Amino acid sequence: MPATDLNKSGWEQSDFPVLCETCLGDNPFVRMSKQEFGRSCGTCARPFTVFRWNPGSGSRYKTTVICQTCAKIKNVCQTCLLDLEYGLPTQIRDTALGFVNEAPTSDINREYYAQNMEGKLEGNKSGLDIGKAQSAGKEMLKQLARTDPYYKRNRPKICTFFVKGECNRGAECPYRHEKPVDNELAHQNIQDRYHGRNDPVARKILTNHAESQGLKPPEDQTITSLFLSSLSPNSTELSIRTRVLQSLTSVEPAQLKSVVHVAKSRCAFINFKEREICEQAAQAWANGLDIDGERVTVKWGRSKPSNSAKATPAASPVTVGA
Repeated sequence: MPATDLNKSGWEQSDFPVLCETCLGDNPFVRMSKQEFGRSCGTCARPFTVFRWNPGSGSRYKTTVICQTCAKIKNVCQTCLLDLEYGLPTQIRDTALGFVNEAPTSDINREYYAQNMEGKLEGNKSGLDIGKAQSAGKEMLKQLARTDPYYKRNRPKICTFFVKGECNRGAECPYRHEKPVDNELAHQNIQDRYHGRNDPVARKILTNHAESQGLKPPEDQTITSLFLSSLSPNSTELSIRTRVLQSLTSVEPAQLKSVVHVAKSRCAFINFKEREICEQAAQAWANGLDIDGERVTVKWGRSKPSNSAKATPAASPVTVGA
């Protein structure tokens, strides 16, 4: 018996899950089944207490997929892995607020990290401090946030027999009679959703929001610069560069080609080495960027004029009639 208890050291036990309103459902008398150490956490791989319940009539049974500690570290729901405050993917929240993902993404030390964080978290306190984030990022999240529960997410899964053309249960079938849509949004990974990387849903939302704010990527793929205007008179090239790198947590300093500050005009050009990184910056700064106490306006740079356009066209010969 002591050996068994020793093996379970560090495993998580809990009395109630950390859930968003959508996953919990609209049934005020929801009943849950509880299984201690029912499965391994989808992120830290530690066994944890699994909860299973039906969120409402006509919905599918839902279950927790990550442990409570990992959910508190990122302030996400244990089932859908969406942010508990804004109802958005973690990639959108971290991009807007400039958060750095501290949780290890490899198999090495994931369980050890989760055990240490469990002791640091007090009660339901989250591991994130959103209060210190920049106001521009908070405004962006408020615009994108889902304010009402989205119970459509709790619908039953698609009937595999219907897809094969073999389902004969008709209206009594508890699953949806629909053809599955095979697109980018249908291929999501639990690790990517949790850590906020390569999330197709987040990428689509960020792209649409940037375009709505006038930051649609230009067709010219050679444009890899963003134009900042309305800078503070106290801004310097160093302060601009520092703030840019702080707001883009996924960008390495080497990926930033140059920062050209025009103090007289209170503007600057942020030049990146790759177009993809430039697009990520445009998405993160869709609502502006706070630098030295000022809200800076962000626009895409312009194409460089070609050498042929710079050259003065030669005078064409004129034929004079007889």
